[in-house]
Amino acid sequence: MEAKAKEQFKLKFYALTILLNVIILLAALVVIALFLAPVPFKYYLPPALLAIDLVMIYIFIKKYHETKQWLDQHQEPGKQNT
Repeated sequence: MEAKAKEQFKLKFYALTILLNVIILLAALVVIALFLAPVPFKYYLPPALLAIDLVMIYIFIKKYHETKQWLDQHQEPGKQNT
């Protein structure tokens, strides 16, 4: 893999890592909001956070498959990705 392609992959990997951390954080916030949110917010905050989390999961899966396809296209000839 060329140096430019390695740098691009590094940036793509960092973006996926940050997105995955946001997803995990939002999932934790959903659970915390279920137990600690004041009563008026208890009915609206967890579903809203869950909806945002599901959208982020969809984006993550889409970007993961795009990055995997990009990596398959930029791998060195003669090496197979297992």
